This record gives sequence, C-alpha cells and structure tokens, in this order.
Amino acid sequence: MGMEIQEANNNLDVIEHQGRVYLAFRTAPEHFASEQTQLYVLSSTDQQSWTLETSFFLGTDLREPRFLSLDDALFLYFAVLGDDPLSFEPQGSRVSVLQDGTWSEPVAIFDEAFIPWRARVVDGVPMLMGYSGGGEMYQQEGVLPAIEVKWLTTAGGFDWSALHANKETVHIGGGSETDWAFTPEGAVVAVMRNEAGDSGGWGSKICRGEPDAVAHWSCVHDPKKYDSPLVFSHGERVWLIARRNVTETGHFDLQMRDLEHSQQTMAYSLNYWQQPKRCSLWEVDPQALVVEWVLDFPSRGDTCFASLLPAGNGRYTVYNYSSDPAGDDLSWLDGQLQPTQIYKQDLIFPF
Repeated sequence: MGMEIQEANNNLDVIEHQGRVYLAFRTAPEHFASEQTQLYVLSSTDQQSWTLETSFFLGTDLREPRFLSLDDALFLYFAVLGDDPLSFEPQGSRVSVLQDGTWSEPVAIFDEAFIPWRARVVDGVPMLMGYSGGGEMYQQEGVLPAIEVKWLTTAGGFDWSALHANKETVHIGGGSETDWAFTPEGAVVAVMRNEAGDSGGWGSKICRGEPDAVAHWSCVHDPKKYDSPLVFSHGERVWLIARRNVTETGHFDLQMRDLEHSQQTMAYSLNYWQQPKRCSLWEVDPQALVVEWVLDFPSRGDTCFASLLPAGNGRYTVYNYSSDPAGDDLSWLDGQLQPTQIYKQDLIFPF
C-alpha cells in the first residue's frame, strides 16, 4: 500500500496511543471538495519516521478526521461530504477502529447531518462535540439558521448519547465548529465558529457552562471568526488555536445590517476569502468570555486546522497545515487553490 500525496494537504488530527503517535490527514488536488480525496493514517514512535497505517477513498470528499483512544482501541471518525467544490454537502460520518494491530473497514455512524468536530477523554469520560444542520449553512433564505451543537459520550465508541441527561444539544443558532476546555473549578469554556450568523451577529460565540450545569451555556458574541477552533487549558488558563483574519480589525462581521441575513452571510464570506490569514494562539478569559491574540505560528495563505500533543514541562507539539510560511502573503482563496503542506511546530509556555 503506497501513498499518493496531492497538492492540498490539510484537515488533520494527531494522538498518542499505546506508545505510538498517529496522524490522520486529508490530501486532494485543492482545498475544495473533490472526488479524488484520500484520507491517510500514519504512525510513528519518534515523530520523525512515519509508517503508513491505512487509507480511505470513497470517491467523494472526506474531512474532519478525529481520533479517540478508548481502552485498547483507537477510533478514527471522519465526515463524508459531496464532490461539488462550491457546496457543503454532509453525507454522514464513518468510523474505523484499530484493534489488535488491524484497522477495520469504515462503517456509518451518527445521523447523516452530523459532523464530528472534537473528541477526547476527560477524567476517564469519553466526550465528543459536533454539529447537525451544517448542510444549510450557506443556503439560508428568510430564516435564521438552526444548527445544533451537540455534546455526546459513549461507552464503547460506537453508540453515542447525550453527555448530560436530556441535554444532547447545547446550542442552536449559527454556530458549528465548537471546542471546549474545563477550568480548574469545573466550569466549561467553549469557542464556537458562528459563520452562518444569528440574532447576535456573525463571527464566533464564546460560551460558558457553570460547574453545576456545564451543559447549560451562556454565550457572548465575538465579531472575529475563529475557524477550526482548538481549545485547551494550561497553567489554569484557557487557550485557543484558530485562524486569524489579517485585517485592521480582524472582524468577520462587517455590520452590513441593511442587507438581509443570507446576503450578509455571503458578503462577509466573500470579503473573508480575499484576506490573508494566519494560524494563531489566543487566550480566552473564562469569566469575561473575551479572546485576546497572543502570537502567530509560522503560517500564511490557506492555514489553520491544528491538533496538538502534550510533551510535558509546558511544551506542546502542534501539527498544522499551511501554504508556504516563507512564501507570498496570499489571500485565503488564493491559498486554497495552491499547494499546502503539514507542519510540526513546538509551542512552549514559560509557566
């Protein structure tokens, strides 16, 4: 079994499982949906030399690979989408399991409208957050979007249900990609991409659930759009890795309130595609629910779908994709039409 690395290498996830590091990533002719998309899984003991574990090809687009290490098994969930470059067409998800040295054939999981976004084990409890209704994200006509963000758990990796009884859905509105972390006192802080917009505006939502009611969120609007959010805690503080819009304000929401909702969504997206981007580290204030920029990783053009591995002593290994970090400062759209590669970078906290 060989590998065919194409021009666009992006959507990825990384995890350590039973002494090996596993990396899954998408490769295709370009960023946009393609029937030529392949999803590869590699493994390594030193993160230098890699072994091809398995690959997936379904004749349509594959994205959002998400690992979950559960007991002796390693689960890989991924989303199946259409092959129209101009459409977002969820077609269900698949799961493949590594057990006893063998990867299983992928089988359907979740309902067809659901997109898994992040999965992890917290204090022994497997958790997954994803969203349903994204297929209508760019097609709203006269109604506000009703995308459902769901927070789930599982006993064995296949059957998922509400993490908290009778509260499977933690948010309904324009939010989709959502990640979370817990504060030392047990509150949850989440960052949600709000690209489709709702009554609060467009951009993102920063949310909090109190320790005694973590599935009941209070959210505030942020006019920046933190694409592909990766949220984690370190040093009793909450951090975010997400895409940065390189403009004077960085805003996605341009306040064109004279336009209809769907017209605003399109206008903001068209403007956003034409601006340069970075993959950045941000800090999230868990009380004020305010996000502050900290630094940019070496990145530009089409970039930012990060995953990270704790390395101890305040160190993390960040896996990400980007156009050439030393190349021209491309707009996001130009970057999506040109080659992208996967990069490994060190993030070191001095505390």
